[in-house]
Amino acid sequence: MPSPSDQRTGLAYGFMAYGLWGVLPLYWQLLSAASPLEILASRMAWSLPVALVFLVVLRRWSWIRPLLRQPKRLGLVVAAAAVISVNWYLYIWAVNAGHVLEASLGYFINPLVSIAFGVIFLRERLRPLQWAAVGVGTLAVLVMAVAYGQVPWIALVLALSFATYGLVKKGVKLDGIEGFSMETVIQFLPALGILVVLGVRGESSFLSDGVGQALLLAGCGVATALPLIAFGASAVRLPLSVLGMLQYLAPTFQFVLGLTVFHEAMPPERWAGFVLVWLALALLTWDALRTARTSRAAARTAPDAQAVMSRVVNRAQAAEPKTSA
Repeated sequence: MPSPSDQRTGLAYGFMAYGLWGVLPLYWQLLSAASPLEILASRMAWSLPVALVFLVVLRRWSWIRPLLRQPKRLGLVVAAAAVISVNWYLYIWAVNAGHVLEASLGYFINPLVSIAFGVIFLRERLRPLQWAAVGVGTLAVLVMAVAYGQVPWIALVLALSFATYGLVKKGVKLDGIEGFSMETVIQFLPALGILVVLGVRGESSFLSDGVGQALLLAGCGVATALPLIAFGASAVRLPLSVLGMLQYLAPTFQFVLGLTVFHEAMPPERWAGFVLVWLALALLTWDALRTARTSRAAARTAPDAQAVMSRVVNRAQAAEPKTSA
């Protein structure tokens, strides 16, 4: 169980991560002249220099050798890098193809998927309200699928891939900077290969669209590093259920941007699906707040109970007859 100070630190990192992720659609829109593949490769390639700067400044090298001696953990890092690459590509494509609202739906669903993963893989037990929330969320997906005549696959793939990433990060047990740095090392060579091929084909906006575009693509490293490092630091300090609650922040920002900045359509059937998802999240929030209050009350009464027990034991010992040696 994480200590209270660890949980507070994890919450701070979580707010930072999801707040930054919430406004990232604005940045990807600035890069719409580039293909989603070039933006993805730029994210991966330019993240490595940023990670190295963090490691040099903080002198955080001691974790590398132990990790390389543990093939299982190293394999989990490779899996995390692969899964987050899929998530990044689909999200970038969705934003620049005019699907910001469906992308936000994916991240609204994500807490429900994280909770389901906690049950399936970590054997966490759900309370009745949590089961109800998962059921309502499933109903929301079905409503949208029937109304649109197709499954909201963008939302589902985004939710499943990011929940998988969070689950894998729990198994890796590396802090934010270490985990991000190792993932970018794994991503770097494939990303560099993609950028070279695009340049040879004359399809690189980095080379052809001026200094401004080149600087924006290079800035993908910082835009990627900051929230991902914060998320990694949060994931190792908080249970999956708490991470699920924090995830409301990012899709809320994305939803507002989809309506007000990108002016995407919001027909009644989409509203119905979103309202059901929000109902599920409200159930989760209510349950979490009620459980937190109960835990705090139990923690306050525990010292009193221990003191009473101690007094009873002391009285019993005082009443015992003394024997001489």
